[in-house]
Amino acid sequence: MALLALQNIVKQYEKYRASDDVSFKIPKGKIFGLLGPNGAGKTTLIRMITRILYPDSGHIFFNGEALSDKHTEYIGYMPEERGLYKKMRVGEHLIYLGRLKGMTHQQARESVDFWIKKFEIENWYNKNIEELSKGMSQKVQFIATVLHNPELLILDEPFSGLDPLNSKLIEEEIHRMSGEGKTIIFSTHRMEQVEEICDEIVLINKGKKILEGSVKELKHRFKENKFRVCFNGEIKNGLLDNVNVLEQRPGEVVVKFNVEHHGNELLKLFIDNNIEVTLFSEELPSINEIFIRQVQAN
Repeated sequence: MALLALQNIVKQYEKYRASDDVSFKIPKGKIFGLLGPNGAGKTTLIRMITRILYPDSGHIFFNGEALSDKHTEYIGYMPEERGLYKKMRVGEHLIYLGRLKGMTHQQARESVDFWIKKFEIENWYNKNIEELSKGMSQKVQFIATVLHNPELLILDEPFSGLDPLNSKLIEEEIHRMSGEGKTIIFSTHRMEQVEEICDEIVLINKGKKILEGSVKELKHRFKENKFRVCFNGEIKNGLLDNVNVLEQRPGEVVVKFNVEHHGNELLKLFIDNNIEVTLFSEELPSINEIFIRQVQAN
């Protein structure tokens, strides 16, 4: 069952349609990439899911129920534009945000203590928010998003400002929470992170949904019959005359078939000519390549 389902969502701003008949479902326990170029309509969709905005038409369902204000307690939203109060101390600010999500003071304090210890920032508990570095502020913002144990997490550029070590820490937490059944919407411009983290994606452009599916399925759907072969020895003249050679260097070649062929045919060609193959792989397109291709086509 989908935790979140959007059906024919439309949002109009005068002459600009930010969401144009958008429909998709997000299964429970999945990490779901919401992708699109700047101005595509991603933020508008997120704001409607979090009840900051309301659709002009269409329906949003949360756990099978029509989305309403009561569901916001089950959602954690980390916006790209951070929203921490600079003059408040870290600990009291997080407890305050937990109370806004329906937690008692004791529940909020216990959760804040747990996360601050987990992220090893106990020394910052009584520091003012304005004293935090960008990376430290990012960690505090992440804690504010998850401390009430929401069913749905919406993370907009969660790695911005983080060094590689802290990025890995946040990524591990994302995978851990997904493994516990949390559903996560992940929005970013960094496509390599999408491949590493997301199970499924939807691509929005000019307010319309133009692509949807699992990362694995989409990479296979848009494959171009490219194969990479690494080998010991030399290729005889004429051996590759019937294929399109894209790259060639000593001991390595990348070829492309103009029509779909099984990779075994290419492998057999090398073996039949007594060439030792050390690596053979199909070159699937990256999500970044698919993203660019589909946006340009639409």
